[in-house]
Amino acid sequence: MMKLLPTIIVVLLLSAACTPASACLPNCPGADLRSVDLQSANLRGANLSGANLSGPLSGGVNLSGADLRDADLSNANLSGADLSGADLRGANLSNANLNGAFLLNTTLDDSTQLAEPWRLVWQIVNHGGAGQNLQGIDLRHANLWGADLRSANLQGANLSHANLNQANLQAADLRGATLGFANLRSANLQAANLSGAALQWADVRDADLSGANLNDVDARGAWLQAARFDGAAQENIQLAGAVLPDGSRSQ
Repeated sequence: MMKLLPTIIVVLLLSAACTPASACLPNCPGADLRSVDLQSANLRGANLSGANLSGPLSGGVNLSGADLRDADLSNANLSGADLSGADLRGANLSNANLNGAFLLNTTLDDSTQLAEPWRLVWQIVNHGGAGQNLQGIDLRHANLWGADLRSANLQGANLSHANLNQANLQAADLRGATLGFANLRSANLQAANLSGAALQWADVRDADLSGANLNDVDARGAWLQAARFDGAAQENIQLAGAVLPDGSRSQ
């Protein structure tokens, strides 16, 4: 028996050394997960507080409700990630890719390291941006689903590729704004001023643009099925290749 002990100890040590870092998932507080492929991992509600996740995350990961306090998410690919309800107090998200990330009900604090544009997105999604002066702001690829931006000044803002699905943009000033490839499906744009705005290839299906100013808008290639334009000003609109409200394609 005594002769077997060294062998058993060696086997146990080798087993421990070969245990993958992902074995603790979904609860890995303080773990180093930099070498782990988390693309298919279900991290909803996971405890990853203090974990090192810098770099390995793949776009579209579900981290809803996860505990990410003091976690290192620097340089992580969080594009399209669901971070709704996640706790990011003290987390490091410097240089993280948050294009399209969903930040509703996400908890931040002053120690959360997050680039100002993404902190602004979080602010708008969770506390609204109605009446705010956001002139010239760069919100490309921002996920602003359902955001309250009534009467906001977005003149000259860059919202290309932004998700504004079901957003409330009633009476917003969007003069000269860039909205190419934006998702404006079912958005409320009643009485909004979109004069001179760029809407190339934007998805405007089911949106309400009643009473909006659409003069000089470039909507080439846009999807306009079932959108409402009652009383909208529509002089000099470019619609080449756009799918019109009745489903026909403009020449």
